[in-house]
Amino acid sequence: MLWLYLLTRAGIWTTAYCTRWLFPADPKTPHVAGFFAPWQQWDWGHFLHIARDGYFPGLAGPWTNGWDNREAFFPGFPLLLRAVHTVVPHWATAGLLISFVAGAVAVLALARVARLYLPDGNAGRRAVLFLLLSPCAIFLAAGYTEALFLALALPAWLAAHRQNWPAAAVLACLACTVRVSGLFLVAALAVHFALTARTRRQWRALPWLALPALAPVVYSWYLHLHTGDWMAWKHAQERGWYRDFHTPWEAWQNTWHAAFEESLPTGYALMSQAELLAMVVGILLAGVLARQRRWPEAVYVGLSLWALGTSYWYTSIPRATLLWWPLWILLAGWSLRTPRFTTLYLCLTAPLMTIFAITFLSGRWAG
Repeated sequence: MLWLYLLTRAGIWTTAYCTRWLFPADPKTPHVAGFFAPWQQWDWGHFLHIARDGYFPGLAGPWTNGWDNREAFFPGFPLLLRAVHTVVPHWATAGLLISFVAGAVAVLALARVARLYLPDGNAGRRAVLFLLLSPCAIFLAAGYTEALFLALALPAWLAAHRQNWPAAAVLACLACTVRVSGLFLVAALAVHFALTARTRRQWRALPWLALPALAPVVYSWYLHLHTGDWMAWKHAQERGWYRDFHTPWEAWQNTWHAAFEESLPTGYALMSQAELLAMVVGILLAGVLARQRRWPEAVYVGLSLWALGTSYWYTSIPRATLLWWPLWILLAGWSLRTPRFTTLYLCLTAPLMTIFAITFLSGRWAG
C-alpha cells in the first residue's frame, strides 16, 4: 500500500512543479512562482493565519470590516500546524508534511478497514487505489484537513470494531477538533455501539461515547468568550460560504441553476455540475449501505449529505467524498467481483484527477 501511496505523491508533486511553469501567476511576465506557491492557496490561507496569528488577532473579529471568517475552521489542524512549525520553520512545508504523514496513516488504516468487510487479500489494496486515484485526491496531498481527519477517523473505526471504546472515543474526539465531520463519525460510532453491545460489561463502555463531545463544546466555549456567540463557527460559515439553512430541494435547485442556467464562467459551471454529481453518488451510496443494513456507515454518510445538502447551494461535496470510506470499500468489492471494473474506474477518474489537480494548483479552482 505504501508504495502506491508514494507513487501517487510523486505524481502529484510533479504535477505541482510543472503547473508553476504552465500557469504563471502573471502571464505577462516570465516570472515563475516559488516551489511551494501552488500549495499556498484557498483554504490554506485560513489555516496559516489561525496557526500564525490566532483566531482573533489584535481584537479583530466578525465585527471588523473585511473579516475572513476564520472561526469557521476547527482548531485541530492549525494547532498541529503551529506545533510542527516549531520544528519545520517553513509554514507550507510543515502543512504538507502533516498531510503526507497523515495520508500514509489513513492509507494503512483504510486497507485494514476494508479487510473487515471483504475477505479477499487484495481488498485493502483496491480500496486504497480507488481513494488515491479519486478525482479530488489532490486534497489529500495539500495542507488541508482531509488527510488528518481520515488518519484519526479510520483508526477510530477500527478500534470500535475491536470493542476498544476508550481508543475509539479518544480518536473520535481528536477528529472532532479537525472537522465538523467528526460529529457524524461520533453518531456512527454510537449506532455501532448500540448494535454490537451485548453484555453488561460491554455496556459499561457507554460513557466513553460522551468524550468526543468535549472537543466541539470547548471550541464553542472559546468562541463564546471572544464573540458572545456559542455558534460563531456556524455563523461564520453562513457569512463566508452561504451555508445558511435551505431545504434540500432548494439547494439542489440553486446548484442546478448555477450549473446549467446561469451565465457563469465555465469553471464555476463545471464545479456546480461536479457538486451535483457528487451529491447523486452520495445518495446512491447511502441507499446501498442502508440496503445492506450497514446502519452506522449509512448514518455517517447520510448526516454528511444532510449537512452539505441544506445550504444555499452545494459546496465542497466532491472533496467530502474523500471522507466517505464506505464508498472506497464498496468499489473495492465490486472490482473483486468484476475485474474490468478497475480498468473502467481508472479510465474515468485518472483524467478527472489530473484536471482537478491542475485546476487547484493553478489557482483556478472554483469550489
